[in-house]
Amino acid sequence: MKTTRRLGILVAFICALSLAGMVQAKTLKISHVRPQDTAIDKDLRWFSEALDEASGGKIKTKIYPASALGDYTVVQERVGLGAVDMACQPPASAADKRFQVVYFPYMVKSWDQAKKNYSPGAPLRKVVADLYAEQDIQLLAAWPVYFGGIALNREPVSPGDPAAAKGIKLRVPPMKTFQLLADNTGYLGTPIPFSDAFTAVQTGVVDGVIGSGAEGYYASFRDVTKFYIPQNTHFEVWYLIINKKYFDKMPDDQKQQLQEVANQFEQRRWESAEGDQAANEKRLADYGATIVDISEQEIAAIADKIHKTVWPEVLKDVGEGWGQGVLDSIVE
Repeated sequence: MKTTRRLGILVAFICALSLAGMVQAKTLKISHVRPQDTAIDKDLRWFSEALDEASGGKIKTKIYPASALGDYTVVQERVGLGAVDMACQPPASAADKRFQVVYFPYMVKSWDQAKKNYSPGAPLRKVVADLYAEQDIQLLAAWPVYFGGIALNREPVSPGDPAAAKGIKLRVPPMKTFQLLADNTGYLGTPIPFSDAFTAVQTGVVDGVIGSGAEGYYASFRDVTKFYIPQNTHFEVWYLIINKKYFDKMPDDQKQQLQEVANQFEQRRWESAEGDQAANEKRLADYGATIVDISEQEIAAIADKIHKTVWPEVLKDVGEGWGQGVLDSIVE
């Protein structure tokens, strides 16, 4: 009887070790929104290889490009639930309207100012990290993308005049900031999920897209982009995120390895992002799109109108006191 009991304990112990090994060997899924071989795809592959090396093969990842695991709004929810391990993508405001604060149009004016506000230690960075934490998501790194613009498949109308009614329908991301941005600069904003946006332009449901920049339009919309207006609509940052409960349970040495590689992933991007934006505008032009001239004075006039019309409305949506506190923390 004792022998049988000991044998049972031994079997249970071996099974426990096997399960521990299976957990240890888990390959983390990383989602992103762009096709293969785009800038984010290449950077995440660098991240995956660097992490594998830094952890001695203990932290393995697999990249899922082109929203293969779902639209980014859905993926964010799944990361919080642990159904998707990691992602590098735009924050979604569906579950928390306060995420709109990072999309305030014309909030920063230059790459230098952007780095001051979105890098580790900046007040805005802490706001984003805290919002993610409330959804059981750990923020690991930022991936600055571009200053945004407008892509059209028809000739623009008075692009530098925010008061001109343009009669042009634009796909906007399903959040109030971009809807108001389009509506207050003379366009007709139509909320459409990112995954359906290309087809909407291709079939004429809308005439173009707002909410992205040259990199995004070249990666996902170049076949339907005939004109690009580099209007600096907003500064886009994507975030490398991981399920917080999984992160918290990782051994301390693996947490450190993960964070150190994430820091390098971010720094590499800050060094290349501005040049990448210019390169993608050229790629659009080389592919046949006309880059529309818009002056700094025209951009300033658009920004002034947006500050007066859009900001107060979005502040009401996110909470005026909280939102104004975030805006007041922006470093010039």
